[in-house]
Amino acid sequence: MLRQQRTLKAPVEFEGIGLHTGEKARVRFVPAEPNHGLQFRVRRGEDWVVIPANVDSIQDDQPFQRNTTLRGGGVEIHTVEHVLASLYGLRIDNAWIELDASEPPEPEEGSCRAFVDKLLEVGIVEQGVPVVYYEVKRPVQWSQGQIGITAIPYDGFRLSFTIQYDNSVIGTQYGSYAITPESFAKEIAPSRTFALKREIDHLQAMGLIKGGTYQNALVVDEDRVLNDEGLRFPDEFVRHKILDLLGDLALLGMPIKGHVISLKSGHETNVRFVRRLASLEKRRMGIYPAKKPTYWDISALMEFLPHRYPFLLIDRVLEVEPGKRARGLKNVTINEPFFRGHFPGHPIMPGVLIVESMAQLGGVLLLSMIEQPETKLVYFSSIDKARFRKPVLPGDQLIIDLTLVRFRRNTCKMAAFATVDGERVAEAEMLAAIVNR
Repeated sequence: MLRQQRTLKAPVEFEGIGLHTGEKARVRFVPAEPNHGLQFRVRRGEDWVVIPANVDSIQDDQPFQRNTTLRGGGVEIHTVEHVLASLYGLRIDNAWIELDASEPPEPEEGSCRAFVDKLLEVGIVEQGVPVVYYEVKRPVQWSQGQIGITAIPYDGFRLSFTIQYDNSVIGTQYGSYAITPESFAKEIAPSRTFALKREIDHLQAMGLIKGGTYQNALVVDEDRVLNDEGLRFPDEFVRHKILDLLGDLALLGMPIKGHVISLKSGHETNVRFVRRLASLEKRRMGIYPAKKPTYWDISALMEFLPHRYPFLLIDRVLEVEPGKRARGLKNVTINEPFFRGHFPGHPIMPGVLIVESMAQLGGVLLLSMIEQPETKLVYFSSIDKARFRKPVLPGDQLIIDLTLVRFRRNTCKMAAFATVDGERVAEAEMLAAIVNR
């Protein structure tokens, strides 16, 4: 599941009416640097109030009234789950979410599809820094009465949800989806928020759904859906509950590697579960909030590359400019197994292994550009213009700079050179192909 952090290519904004407040509102999604995460920036007079999108921005004493509310700097923002689900579902890791009201606007057609379409239209870029996942290594459960949420290990990200309503239209529904940008945009984002007709007077008395209409929400009577459009999916109700859960899980502040299974949960129980995940991870690993990587460490490289001891010849990738170039390092120690025979009493790193280090860095660059890199291998088909200018000795640190010269139909040409203490020691050009593992 290893991938690069992602942000937007350019800002994009959306205007409309808040679902619960009924206020005119504008939300603007703005690119942010790596390790920034998702953060709200709310206009207050001439200043901005910053509210991080994590569970620390939810107060223990606040009520959950059919939405999720964040607080910070004396400001409250309501119904954040839909914009967060849009970003989280598309794997946008870093962004500012600018608001000029206390609630993001709800699209007129009633789902996240309008957000998703605009985000995809402006485009998403990779940022050359690895994502840090929250990996579920053992089952985690939270329950209260008949409501429960469980996370179990899973090689990917999957959400499953069961709802049960005493309404003949909704009834019991179950949905389970492996969440990818494609599946989210197609299967989850178009699902609309919903309410039972018998609850509407009560919700309005609570000061909610002031911006609700038959266009932006499903209204369900005892025996039928009252909206002219009808249902977009037979199980649209459970799909929207999955969307809400996704938005609340975004408050963990890091992507999840695991399978989250919910039985009848709502925003309050979703948030309690996220808090449990965060507290367990903090006690177990001490990495919550997520660590902020500035390079690709050896554990990340081992997810990309199939090589293992004694043939893993890259220790760290220092820089990745997606689709263009990479810089990596290899620490050369006297413990390298090849020094026993190359040469006894006069240890020199073989030139072919320097080229292999270059090739492995090229493999990281190529595999970081594609979906599901764990299913691919990089085969090198030729090496040209190889030059070895100075010997590489134990104690040296090999710095490798590699540039992608050409990439067509899974075949590429790369040029690389290696230096020690700023002096060039080797260079080569390579041709390679990406194949199925």
